[in-house]
Amino acid sequence: MNDERRQSDKKTYKRKIVHDTPKENTPGNCIYAAKCGGCQYQGIPYEKQLKKKQKCVKELLGNTVNVEPILGMKDPFHYRNKVNAAFDRLRNGKIISGVYREGTHEVIDIIECQIEDERADAIIQDIKGLLLSFKIKTYDEDTGYGLLRHVMVRTGHVTGEVMVVLVLASPILPSKNNFVKALRKLHPEISTIVLNVNDRKTSMVLGKRNITLYGKGYIEDVLCGLTFRISPASFYQINSVQTEILYSKAIEFAGLTGKERVIDAYCGIGTIGMAAAKQAKEVIGVELNRDAVRDAITNAKRNQMKHITFYNRDAGEFMEELAGGNEKIDVVFMDPPRSGSTKEFMDSVAALKPKRVVYVSCNPETLARDVKYLGKKGYCVEKCQPVDMFPFTDDVEVAVMLSHKIQRV
Repeated sequence: MNDERRQSDKKTYKRKIVHDTPKENTPGNCIYAAKCGGCQYQGIPYEKQLKKKQKCVKELLGNTVNVEPILGMKDPFHYRNKVNAAFDRLRNGKIISGVYREGTHEVIDIIECQIEDERADAIIQDIKGLLLSFKIKTYDEDTGYGLLRHVMVRTGHVTGEVMVVLVLASPILPSKNNFVKALRKLHPEISTIVLNVNDRKTSMVLGKRNITLYGKGYIEDVLCGLTFRISPASFYQINSVQTEILYSKAIEFAGLTGKERVIDAYCGIGTIGMAAAKQAKEVIGVELNRDAVRDAITNAKRNQMKHITFYNRDAGEFMEELAGGNEKIDVVFMDPPRSGSTKEFMDSVAALKPKRVVYVSCNPETLARDVKYLGKKGYCVEKCQPVDMFPFTDDVEVAVMLSHKIQRV
């Protein structure tokens, strides 16, 4: 499920705790599904899930382009490489962890999840025991009392590296060295442990300050044959297997021959741009998140890529400046958030007049809206490929290729 669905505005809802004890967690039969709400397709056979998603994309985009058959997973379970767990304490003193019921701040105690990495779930369960041993209080959002707010675990699909992020309301973790030692004794597979300070009243999981307690403070993973550094706040697609399929298709759509100048907008830590750089003359990555750009620059050096440059800028403003300087760009990759792109951004794309635009979207509805707008700017959709990045949810990733109707001479 999307991380946004695990969060809500605490001012809107009255908070209470829901506690469940699992009986049987068999494939397609999650006992938490009714209360969690994160997996809207629980109980539906996987092939039927794919058909529903295919139908959704065709209804939204089928009148403008032929929609290719959706690319699903061979094994649609335990694919999430990032797991966020909220913590709380029952009246009897028992500590629980899990997710918020959709649209609320009701904490559902979850022992294991069918779509989360199993190593992450095991680590989170053992942290609950350590909290009692070390007398660490969980944070109460209503009173502002307590220390531990969340635990985030990120795992490297290829490298096997594991990052544990303890999100605290204070930078002080009592007996931190002994806590780290105890956790690593239970889980020697942990590569790094980071203390993240979130002392604000907010629905956001992470704060801005990180303190490394053990290891490097980040993990690395391999995607499309490239090594990427992943920090606590870095954006990295949560389904590594399907991401390689999605990116391969997006790069295929770009039609790169080794002569093109490419912009990777909303570039994050540089995953799409670096994967495309193997077949392009020059790649420019643009990203507003400073930490992500820092990781992107490190990633480029790590992979010895000298023909890719990253800018910590607003992508739309950056492209407007390029257009004003009569710079030539052949391909633009854009991978905006669920809310889609903005008219200002798409206007800047149109001003540059790239031959092709490859739009990667996690929301077919906003994609259809944006494609229609780009059509008014001289672009037509030529290819469309849905990819199932989020099995058991109603979300679907889509890559489309748009070409300019009047090619620049």
